[in-house]
Amino acid sequence: MLAILKKIIPKKLFNALLPIYHYKLALLGAILYRFPSRQIKIVAITGTKGKTSTAEFVNAILEKAGHKTALASTLRFKIGDDSRNNVYKMTMPGRFVMQKFLRQAVSAGCKYAVIEMTSQGVVQFRHKFIYLDTLIVTNISPEHIESHGSYEKYLEAKLQIAKSLEKSSKKGKIIVVNEDDKEADKFLAITGVEKHKYNLKDAEPFTIKENGVDFTFDETKISSPLLGIFNIYNMLAAATFAKTQNISTQTIKEALDGLDEIRGRMQKIEEGQNFKVFVDYAHTIDSLEKAYNAVSNTERICVLGNTGGGRDKWKRVEMAKIADKYCSQIILTNEDPYDEDPHTIVDEMEKGIINKPYEIIMDRREAISTALQKAQDFVTSNNSENKKITVFITGKGTDPYIMGPKGSKLPWSDAEVAREELEKILK
Repeated sequence: MLAILKKIIPKKLFNALLPIYHYKLALLGAILYRFPSRQIKIVAITGTKGKTSTAEFVNAILEKAGHKTALASTLRFKIGDDSRNNVYKMTMPGRFVMQKFLRQAVSAGCKYAVIEMTSQGVVQFRHKFIYLDTLIVTNISPEHIESHGSYEKYLEAKLQIAKSLEKSSKKGKIIVVNEDDKEADKFLAITGVEKHKYNLKDAEPFTIKENGVDFTFDETKISSPLLGIFNIYNMLAAATFAKTQNISTQTIKEALDGLDEIRGRMQKIEEGQNFKVFVDYAHTIDSLEKAYNAVSNTERICVLGNTGGGRDKWKRVEMAKIADKYCSQIILTNEDPYDEDPHTIVDEMEKGIINKPYEIIMDRREAISTALQKAQDFVTSNNSENKKITVFITGKGTDPYIMGPKGSKLPWSDAEVAREELEKILK
């Protein structure tokens, strides 16, 4: 419908009418499903990175505390014990989908709904008429610059979510903000809400280990098998929120200690191989660097695509530069070209690789298979235990499709493909 209107209405008029269109759809969805967010505690999570992991941590803690929850994230939609993968290729689906989801959560007797909220969702008013109780802000860094027009507009879209909390009719509203983030003060400037901050000092003493992290929260040691300092931040965000809900530190510890995997987020692929394989969603410069740094004392073979065609073109060279800095070998491959020539995307990335050997393999399965075979060859030819090798497959995480021209979709799973190719190699 919108695509048809775009063709027949003059561009200036179409752009002027678009916000009204999105607003009315949001209102209609809320009316149709009887404003369900008024009847359930809404915990919104926003930020450039860490939203999905933080949502999973929050959900795990709430469940451990005995609460029935709903969860809407890039990864999945969950109501009570019923969970299904998010196959929409968007974190916040359309207004009717979100309002229906919340109505189903209310009908199922859920006390909390944990929802990821995105800047692009804000532009289309998908956050409207979802009345917030809590907002957790993980961090802010440049992302979706081309679609928003500038970093300032991207930041403003994120701040709109905080303003929605400010305007919410709920009582006892709470905002939880990463104090170490450079934009923290802008979110903490909202009024009429209870403000809670967390920072890395709150986790001291902490240890980053080869097989996870140890950190301290509320004078209690928490040990997680999840990798990277970024996961300490995400767990701190969830734990800080949990304390506002009068959840005990022991319950928080048990929940975080017991969560051993978040699919598509530094997900370890194990098929009995003698090297490490990780699938990770990393799609920003910072998240890619942190993913590579999460595993130390290792050679890295990196399968690298980039943000989908037609968007964030500025990142292509920069992402490749990160791979050039950290990886021993790089395989550039296809990711989500949409209507753009995938070879053009890879050619632009190629300019960022100066020092390290690389090859271009456009078929993503072949690229993954080649990386795994290289790692197997490395292990076979290096008997020394001091020499380790890790394969990083980044960019898609749990994305269910490779998006091609004219809306075409190729069903896909980096994790499943990696398992299948490992099985062939190990045989």
